[in-house]
Amino acid sequence: MVFEVTTQVRVSNIEEGQKWYETLFHRKPDFIPHDDFVEWKLIPGCWLQVAEGTLTEGNGPLRLGVTNIEAERERLIKELQIDYFEIHSRPEVPVRWGTFSDPWGNLIGFYEYLDKAEEQKQINTILGNVEA
Repeated sequence: MVFEVTTQVRVSNIEEGQKWYETLFHRKPDFIPHDDFVEWKLIPGCWLQVAEGTLTEGNGPLRLGVTNIEAERERLIKELQIDYFEIHSRPEVPVRWGTFSDPWGNLIGFYEYLDKAEEQKQINTILGNVEA
């Protein structure tokens, strides 16, 4: 039985990587077990590890759900100097999405539900606010 998900990205300098991901997530890491490794609990049961080490080309994208993709894109352009973040949509896909790269080549993506009622349902499920 699978009950949690953890994914890892590599950076060449952990101090720079930690600072970049702190800006991305608006907060400090949840767990720092040793000098070259930090970890965020993104949502219950889902962790992102940032580790100093050999970079992996073509890693990702790790896609993260957001409630306002345009506002997040503008924030990342301003705060992290992201230079390419195009938002895409297709009629048959229930989300808008975009992908960008961290400074180490790891692909990160955001997506936003088009149906805000479905988005709220997903948020409530994650937060445990679902009626039985």
